[in-house]
Amino acid sequence: QVQLVESGGGLVQPGGSLRLACVASGNILSVNAMGWYRQAPGKQRELVATVTRGGNPSYGNSVLRRFTISRDNAKNTVYLQMTKLKPEDTAVYYCYADHLVEAGAGKGMEYWGKGTPVTVSS
Repeated sequence: QVQLVESGGGLVQPGGSLRLACVASGNILSVNAMGWYRQAPGKQRELVATVTRGGNPSYGNSVLRRFTISRDNAKNTVYLQMTKLKPEDTAVYYCYADHLVEAGAGKGMEYWGKGTPVTVSS
């Protein structure tokens, strides 16, 4: 059974850094894009960053030049390096995997993690 598990969230002061990781486990044959969304209290979920299987990243406007996404295909893992954090970055960060093909499944599906909270506060 496929699972996505995030780690690395926590409390950080404004201007600080955090690195999130998300591991997709299970009998996985292939994964297309992987990435991160976030949802702050009372707000809609928004795109943070995505990365294709080939390593091409894209970012939401609010995190440009502050966050960096990367992935390790051999480990089915995606990372999010967050720098220059601001209070408005406070949210639960969710990992997702697009068109993940599990052995025996026959077709790709989208999977989501349960989220890891990030709080930016002094």
